[in-house]
Amino acid sequence: MASSACLSVLDLALHFGGLRAVDGVSFTIAPGAIHGLIGPNGAGKTTIFNCVTGFYRPSSGSIRFLEHDITHCRPDQVARLGIARTFQNVQLFASLSVLDNVLVAKHSHMRTGVLAEGLALPFVRTQERAMRAKAEEILAFLGLFEIRRQPAASLPLGFQKRLEMARALALEPRLLLLDEPASGLNTSETKALGEMLGRIRDRFALTILLVEHDMGLVMNVTDTITVLNFGRKIAEGTPQQVQNDPEVIKAYLGETVSVAGA
Repeated sequence: MASSACLSVLDLALHFGGLRAVDGVSFTIAPGAIHGLIGPNGAGKTTIFNCVTGFYRPSSGSIRFLEHDITHCRPDQVARLGIARTFQNVQLFASLSVLDNVLVAKHSHMRTGVLAEGLALPFVRTQERAMRAKAEEILAFLGLFEIRRQPAASLPLGFQKRLEMARALALEPRLLLLDEPASGLNTSETKALGEMLGRIRDRFALTILLVEHDMGLVMNVTDTITVLNFGRKIAEGTPQQVQNDPEVIKAYLGETVSVAGA
């Protein structure tokens, strides 16, 4: 794997008893790329996400993020190194406001102790103001500023997904993992999401790893794609290369139908 990679996954395997959920998968993501990780249900996509973010410990293989070996890191260690993720099923603090959901994430970057916070020292108040300004800047960028005081539970799904993305961005990641961000969205919301991902990448200087079933979205926004089936990598390349790969077509739809028509 190239040392200049943002993320390098090498011969990754994870077994649950006799089930090989991930079986010797390798791929590399260049800094600043939007990389798709796709495959039919049960292909191992979210399992790889969970390995990268420290929720699962691989049976074998290695994962490197920039200069760090994160194969056996805990989720909190991975997050501190600069990896954030969203989830297929939105996981927000439903009773908190939109702004407070983002501030919870921003709070992890405060450089103060409990005593300083309890005494409300001047430099703590300065940090709090800076955090709030950055949180509001993220919300404005994602079109959520005007509803920042509404409870998260009151938002429609499309806005909840934007809020979860805002919370991930508040962690100031270098690598953002998006798990099914278009799930449950209508056509116009999915189109808006696709347009937003490129802007997010550029504005926050991110690398993005995207798991998604909406092939139109994947083909439009990604630079490169890794395709999984039954825990193994079956193809990799540009969107055009992948959508014309016979193994990919067979895995998704059978021998005679193009993935582009999915």
